[in-house]
Amino acid sequence: MAPCCPCCGEHVDKLKQQVSVMRKEIKNLRQMLDTATRTHRKHMLSLESAVSKAGVWGPEKTRPAPPPISPQASLENGKLQTLPIGYIHSCFSEKNGTPRQPTVCGPSRGELRLQRSVFNNPEHALGGLEHFSHIWIIFLFHKNGHLSHKAKVKPPRLNGEKVGLYATRSPHRPNALGLTLAKLDKIVGDTIHLSDIDMIAGTPVLDIKPYIPDYDSPYSRKTIGSIAEPAPFLPSEPVKRQLTEKGECQCNDRSNPLDPLAVLEEVKCYVCKSDLGQLSDDREQDPADLLVSEQDLGPRYTEEAYGTIAGWIREPPVASLEVRFTPHAQRELAEFLPASQSVPADSDRPRFRFLRSSDEAAAAIRGVLSADPRSVYRRTRCKDKLFFFTLDAAHVTCWFGSGFAEVLRVQQVQCPIDSR
Repeated sequence: MAPCCPCCGEHVDKLKQQVSVMRKEIKNLRQMLDTATRTHRKHMLSLESAVSKAGVWGPEKTRPAPPPISPQASLENGKLQTLPIGYIHSCFSEKNGTPRQPTVCGPSRGELRLQRSVFNNPEHALGGLEHFSHIWIIFLFHKNGHLSHKAKVKPPRLNGEKVGLYATRSPHRPNALGLTLAKLDKIVGDTIHLSDIDMIAGTPVLDIKPYIPDYDSPYSRKTIGSIAEPAPFLPSEPVKRQLTEKGECQCNDRSNPLDPLAVLEEVKCYVCKSDLGQLSDDREQDPADLLVSEQDLGPRYTEEAYGTIAGWIREPPVASLEVRFTPHAQRELAEFLPASQSVPADSDRPRFRFLRSSDEAAAAIRGVLSADPRSVYRRTRCKDKLFFFTLDAAHVTCWFGSGFAEVLRVQQVQCPIDSR
């Protein structure tokens, strides 16, 4: 095939440029169409709400009453009318800067007060919950802004790479339900005091459940598969010799098998004594006697035996950031009084509502910023712009450099935090 002339090459390059421009224009048009669709949906919802409140649907028409549907039929069809049992009072008042996971910011605190419209005596519903250290909280992502969702999303931890929606914890889902594991600090009346949270103030809570490691954590599940009749347990020869010398083994009597729990307890005591050097030194110990195989003590359960997670969860492309405070920011943060201390009448010092000290606030700020709370767009398009977020009663101003975040100012929040 004869090579193309220079004129043909220039013409091909121009066509490629035009195709690239057209693709960008099509992408922009799609984004504009999505935005217009969301705006139209919001306007329609607001109009329906206004018309519903007015009770009029036209000059002479009233809104037709929907056909009655029994609650049981609704449940069988998968339809459920949710009712918040309470709302979160949190140290985070805005989406910006709120941790994406509860473990990101340990000192984060909040409260959940049960609605009396759900229970006449909410404190009765919380009876016994104080015996648990953590609780599951099912809530609504009420600040999503729209109800759209996509099959593939770009998690911030993947720094722009796409992955399936259900492989992430993105708030933009077909059903905007959230799930978090919070630490239960205490219960006072109808109010649950929480820490290690990642929810915004005003978040509607649909349900709470106690966290039970034996059921909820795969690392605590000792039985795998169906439960069968246990076979008679007989220790191995090394263990048998040690127990026989103590006069506590009757392994030769097959009609009287040992209790497995008792044998394991003896083995545990023996191993502990051997580690502490408490065995008698009147005879030389056989190294084989001190070895207990895995078959003797049962299988050792490792992390891989229970489940696996995606590699980018533990080793994300986005590294943790070093967090710094300017001297001015440190002085401003030190001015805040803890939540337990009241502000004197003649003092203008700000006071936290949830955090218990300035050190706890500093740890919370480090937790938020070390995980890089910026979106992928802000990381790539707004590198040189300041970043703001609210923590309790503090408005934090910072900027991001290469591998670090620096806090510039910590001021008192001017507007009150939503405490619905």
